Amino acid sequence: MGAGVSDWRLARAVSLTGQLGVVSGTALACILARRLQTGDADGQMRRALSHFPVPGVAEKIIADYFIPGGKAANAPFKLTPLPGLNPGPDYTALTVAGNFVEVFLAKENQRGLVGINFLEKIQFPTLPSIFGAMLAGVDYVLMGAGIPRTIPGILDQLSRGEAVELKIDVEGAFPGEDFFSKFDPAAFCGGTAPKLKRPHFLGIVASATLAITLARKSNGAVAGFVVEGETAGGHNAPPRGAMQLTPAGEPIYGPRDVADLDKIRELGLPFWLAGSYGKPGKLAEALQLGAAGIQVGTAFAFCEESGIRPDLKQQIFQFSREARLQIFTDPLASPTGFPFKVAKLPNTMATTSPESHRDRHCDLGFLRRAFRKADGTIGYRCPAEPMDDFTHKGGATEETHGRKCVCNGLMAAIGLAQMNPETGLSLPLVTAGNEAAHITKFLQPGRDSYTAHEVVDALLG
Repeated sequence: MGAGVSDWRLARAVSLTGQLGVVSGTALACILARRLQTGDADGQMRRALSHFPVPGVAEKIIADYFIPGGKAANAPFKLTPLPGLNPGPDYTALTVAGNFVEVFLAKENQRGLVGINFLEKIQFPTLPSIFGAMLAGVDYVLMGAGIPRTIPGILDQLSRGEAVELKIDVEGAFPGEDFFSKFDPAAFCGGTAPKLKRPHFLGIVASATLAITLARKSNGAVAGFVVEGETAGGHNAPPRGAMQLTPAGEPIYGPRDVADLDKIRELGLPFWLAGSYGKPGKLAEALQLGAAGIQVGTAFAFCEESGIRPDLKQQIFQFSREARLQIFTDPLASPTGFPFKVAKLPNTMATTSPESHRDRHCDLGFLRRAFRKADGTIGYRCPAEPMDDFTHKGGATEETHGRKCVCNGLMAAIGLAQMNPETGLSLPLVTAGNEAAHITKFLQPGRDSYTAHEVVDALLG
């Protein structure tokens, strides 16, 4: 769903129905900092931080970012440190706390299950993010957009209070030259690491080959899989083979891109089907195919409890009613190189020129790539940053074509847009699956919104 769409309120609402509510784990350090800067009107961020178990962390975060009454509308947000291979203590603390806060609020005073979803491609914050979620008692960790074979073992180690490391992809690294991010829970906690519940791990996969790899070659237990088709929102797996595009410019998927469920069933692990399964009748279909259930994204993304701006939800409903909502699978938009689904709404990044410099500024940095400099040190670049900056760092000009600042676009979609003194507010970028075209089926007559509970009732019915 992107950053902050499946936030604690939505995950909590789904969990309270008896289903697994899943928090988006993307950019939670920045989201916490910006919620505090907008005044934390309901006090939930500060209240959750008051339960943070490591002394001094919450107090410093509040001192650094909280603005009573909120910042002025025309004032920019104070920036958080950029993610990197060797983050400073402030960034690490903010990352741990941001993940703790989101899971804590989703689970508070209720017995339902709560998970958190990470992208393997966003590697720098992964270790402190997982630790923060585990501090709050998260029940499941889900990860896709890559091959997260080492995450199950990291969950084992963190549950025992052990130091962990994660190999980082570095462009231009020499053979045998490895780079790692590291996190030591004992050092973070002031000398003694707590023993924590080990969450279940679910791999998000698009093929039987990847499911088999995770099941057989991961360094710890895998509890199952979410098998995601190419109609799901957010990042999609690229088509197998050479990239071919439709006349409209979307990737062409074929029979080779359909996951072989027979082979996945043979692994003996539960799996859930995703990608256009969020509509009545699809749960029964999934169960007949041997699935344990379904993962639903788009239907929840536009319910009352989701983090998407209300005005953007209403645009989606209007365009859906009028049968003119377009969901475009953009092969270039995301700096990750994965196809990314965008809703073509007016006054958003999806309908402005990607070559515009308006939203080419890399001040969040979650999708930056690490590269090896000639002297052996690490640099960072993003194909969606200003083109001159990217090419100055050794990036190829053609890599910048069509790229969008996904980080800032997703933050704007949840009402946390950065204010640039020269260009104004960052434009939003809304991601949704193909089923968004039919989203109004969840609206009751005379209503202009629906709840997460209503979605669950419709799907179970």
